[in-house]
Parts: sequence; C-alpha cells; structure tokens
Amino acid sequence: YSNLISDSNLEETEDIFTVSEFKSITNFIDRTPKRPSNEEKRMSININKNGRVFIVECIIFQDLSFEISINDVSQEEEQVRLKRQLTQNIAHELKTPVSSIQGYLETIVSNENLPREKMDIFLERCYAQSNRLTRLLRDISVLTRMDEAANMIDMEKVDLSVLVANIVNEVALELEEKHITVVNSLRPKIQLRGNYSLLYSIFRNLMDNAIAYAGTHIRIHISCFREDENFYYFSFADTGVGVAPEHLNRLFERFYRVDKGRSRKLGGTGLGLAIVKNAVLIHGGTISAKNNQGGGLEFVFTLAKEKN
Repeated sequence: YSNLISDSNLEETEDIFTVSEFKSITNFIDRTPKRPSNEEKRMSININKNGRVFIVECIIFQDLSFEISINDVSQEEEQVRLKRQLTQNIAHELKTPVSSIQGYLETIVSNENLPREKMDIFLERCYAQSNRLTRLLRDISVLTRMDEAANMIDMEKVDLSVLVANIVNEVALELEEKHITVVNSLRPKIQLRGNYSLLYSIFRNLMDNAIAYAGTHIRIHISCFREDENFYYFSFADTGVGVAPEHLNRLFERFYRVDKGRSRKLGGTGLGLAIVKNAVLIHGGTISAKNNQGGGLEFVFTLAKEKN
C-alpha cells in the first residue's frame, strides 16, 4: 500500500518517512517525548490516492517502539458514500408527495367556501400522491430487505412459466388500454429454486416498466433463449421507443430516471429496475439493457438453475 500511496517503489520500510502523504505521521513520531510512558499514543489519518482510500494508523508503545499500519478501506468508504447518497435520495423522494399532500390539504382546510368540485379534485390528487408514497415506501422496504438479508431469504421451487403467465393475466387491462401485445415464448416447466416474491418482482417490474414507458401499439416478447448446466438465459424485449444510449448504463441505479417529470407523473418510484437487478443478483445472475436495432429496449439476464 505504501507504494500505491507514494507512486513509487519504496525499497526500505523507513522510506515511507520521505513520502509527503506520511508527513503528519512523521511529525507525530518526532513530537512524541523520547522517554517511556505509562500509556500508548495513537494517531490515524485518511489518505485519498488514485481513487482509493487508505487509513494509516500509528501506535507508539510505552517503550517508545512504534507500529504503522495501512489499510485499504476503499470498498467500505464507497459503501458509506452510497448509503449516504441513498438516504439523501430517499429524503428527497419522500418530500415530493408529502409536500403535495400537505399543500392540497392546507388549501382545503383554509378555504371554508371552496367549491365541492375543486375540493374533489384536490382530494383525488392527495389520493394519487398517497398511492405514490405507498409504492415508494414498499420499494424502499424491498431493497432494504435485499441488502440486509440476502442470504436469509426463503427459497422454494418456482415455475417461471406459470409465474410469467400469471403476471400477463394480471396486467391484461393495462395491456388492452395501450394496445400492447405480449408474446410469451417461455416453454412449460422452467423451474428453479428461488424466492417466489423476488422472482415475481423481476418480471413484474420489467412488465410495468414496458407498459409505462415503451409507448402504445407495441409488442413485448419474453423468452428463455438459452440454457446450460448452470443458468437460464432470458430476454425481455419490447418494440417501443427505447432509451438514449447515455442512459443505458444507469437504468439500474436507485432513483435514476430517464425522464424525471414523466416518471413522477406516471407514478414511478425510480426503484423498479434497481429491485430487478438486486433480485437477479440474489439468484446468482446478471442483467444488462440494450437498444435493439429494430427499435425498443431489451433486458437480457440470467438466473441460476435448480441443481439436482
């Protein structure tokens, strides 16, 4: 680690005292009285170098000998940063519907002579925002459980062919309203050992995403295009408007929206595809998104097969 911090090849351990990044450690050692003590003295610093974070700790023992340790905490720091960012995003996302509900209710309460027609409009908007708030809290809860207890999720034998057929039936009304045709090419008895709720969330969120954003008069095609000893390979594709290339790599980020205004208007929480990715990872798979040459967006993902 000392070589990474110094951007050089230090031949001797003592050479770290010539490196500018360790100057505060050197000063700490030099300033310590050169006589035995009844207590240990400690100092630690953080060093950010080349995209990595190191904690350097110096301990001066009672006999004046000392120890310097260097630990790479880049991964831990990144997790802290992501959690801080997620907390900020959650606070922002919760504020929007809560502020809307509060504003409408304040208008109703402060206007005794508000026409009934206008009051009904405000109450309908409150109801819509409360539904969005409920969906947001639900999705946050799902992601939190995934993060904290991925290895404690109950597993059972799940038939994905039946699961997907059930989802298609559940959204039949929305499909009809938008003139969307679903081609379900999954063969019977595609079975694996997994968590039903999470597997359901994969296909349901992909379906909801296509219905909400792909457009009208399109086709959705769901297929298992390959399998080997370890995995099933799935494609979930639509013939809709697709996504601008610069957004593709960020689709699975929490709270990331291609069109923020349109997503909120349609009631999206910005967490659906993040849930999909986490659920896929928990089931030993990977997922990516791409635009098809003929138009539309395609999600390609794998799920680990049941092992006999």
